[in-house]
Amino acid sequence: MDTMQNTYHELTKHSYLSVRENSKPLDWSKQPSVYKVYENYPKIPLDLNNKTHKFLYMLGGITAKKSYPGVEYYLRTVPSAGALYPVEIYFQSRGVEGFVDGIYHFDVANSAIRLLYKIEDDEGVEFFYPDRRVVEGFLFLYSGVYYRSSWKYKDRAFRYLLLDAGHALGALEVASFWFEHAYYILFDFDKLALNERFGFENREFFLSSAVVGKRGEARVKRFGMRLSYVEATYSFEKNPVIEEAYIKTVWLRGCTKSFFYPRINFVRSRLEEAIFHRRSIREFTGTPIKKEEFEFILEYMSDKVPSDCDERVDIYYVVNRVEGVKKGLYKNGELLVEGDYSKKAGYLCLEQALGSESAVTFFLTGSAKSNYQPLYQKAGLIGHRVYIAGEYLQIGVSGIGAYYDDEVREFLNTEDMVLYAIAIGR
Repeated sequence: MDTMQNTYHELTKHSYLSVRENSKPLDWSKQPSVYKVYENYPKIPLDLNNKTHKFLYMLGGITAKKSYPGVEYYLRTVPSAGALYPVEIYFQSRGVEGFVDGIYHFDVANSAIRLLYKIEDDEGVEFFYPDRRVVEGFLFLYSGVYYRSSWKYKDRAFRYLLLDAGHALGALEVASFWFEHAYYILFDFDKLALNERFGFENREFFLSSAVVGKRGEARVKRFGMRLSYVEATYSFEKNPVIEEAYIKTVWLRGCTKSFFYPRINFVRSRLEEAIFHRRSIREFTGTPIKKEEFEFILEYMSDKVPSDCDERVDIYYVVNRVEGVKKGLYKNGELLVEGDYSKKAGYLCLEQALGSESAVTFFLTGSAKSNYQPLYQKAGLIGHRVYIAGEYLQIGVSGIGAYYDDEVREFLNTEDMVLYAIAIGR
């Protein structure tokens, strides 16, 4: 397991030379669609006056439109690298008022859900989990349509795919708090079998799942659904590197379960505003943020993540402009080296001003011996916590998936893989 993820991670590292040698213009004629629509299945429009419908909308609904010369795209409650939105959301509903028991797809383009299959009492998605007990409530499934990302990011797109899935799990976390229901993330299930049942044909694959509900005592005995392939991109180029990376990292080993939930210290009404108004900032003013604001964000980032395969993610950060906090490089709350490293942070983030003009620039890392898919998605979830906490405090946030990998590791003095960079500031 660790051999393959080391191979993939090493293969997709950025360096000063690689970024310049591999820079090619995009073929806009091949840009894949960012929406998947199950046209021939019953459509149920989401009513935001209905609490349960609003909860579902919070998971990835459209919140705004952006227009640039020759380009128009729609923002959602979750961020996505390049606004390519490769993550699709499916879910099973059982015993939920107002919903037929069955399998659904979130039709983002139409602000609706589609009923794909009705389930009987003794069948369900639970059949593909180690614990086949029925889930009363919602069981969410997150998949990745990889060509939406690989069209732009080539082999490195698997990293972005996992980060985006982690952001989707983070959106589930805050929506569940708003919905006043507990959630639990599940990575350990037979993804390959479900890929086949959903008719993905190796162009889409499951990455993670989560329960918002509770376990019953009965166990499911079967799952009769078999869907035909439904187009998700309308253009496609096979990427063997990504397909191999997925297969080699899909099976989990030595997972540690975490049953601890984060202490989400948000006022519910203000949290709702943060969910619907979340944005990625493009530049900072260089104005400092307050110490208590930074500590609020860091505390939420560092809190527990309930899942069946919890992997350690270390949080390094460069403090540039925080009132009452020494400038320098920190790790998990401890000052490692004092000094002004703002320019260094900017250089490491592919020489982007975001990394140097921020109040704080974070670097998330993890061990190469970890389960790669859960590890990377946890980094994305932590990134989403930063977005939500930042919006809640009116502090700008920008996730940065591109950086000089080896130079970041050298600066941090770590052998771990660099997973994500995040800048915050005003």
